Amino acid sequence: MKKLKIGTPMAGVACGTALVAVAVLIMVIGFWKTLILLALFGIGFFLGTVENKQEFVKDTVNRVIPAKEAKVIDLKSEIARDQEARQAEPETPVTEEKTADNNEDGE
Repeated sequence: MKKLKIGTPMAGVACGTALVAVAVLIMVIGFWKTLILLALFGIGFFLGTVENKQEFVKDTVNRVIPAKEAKVIDLKSEIARDQEARQAEPETPVTEEKTADNNEDGE
């Protein structure tokens, strides 16, 4: 059997069949039992398809939980510090330089 590609008629038939099966399960055994059954199927599918499960779990945990040396930034204090730094900077006045065009005498 060829691999199913999204957008092909066979993929549409497979998705339609899967959704009909879910609908039948909901009507026969109920919503919550069907939900648990689908969750267990998802876990089994994960265990069967991921080659390096330990590395996958490590990467996922590292994305969810920051490392100890990672600095947590308090956004409110960073904004306040930035505003204070901007107010403390001396404003430089803008001066106009006289050019030949601005000089009325034509000098």
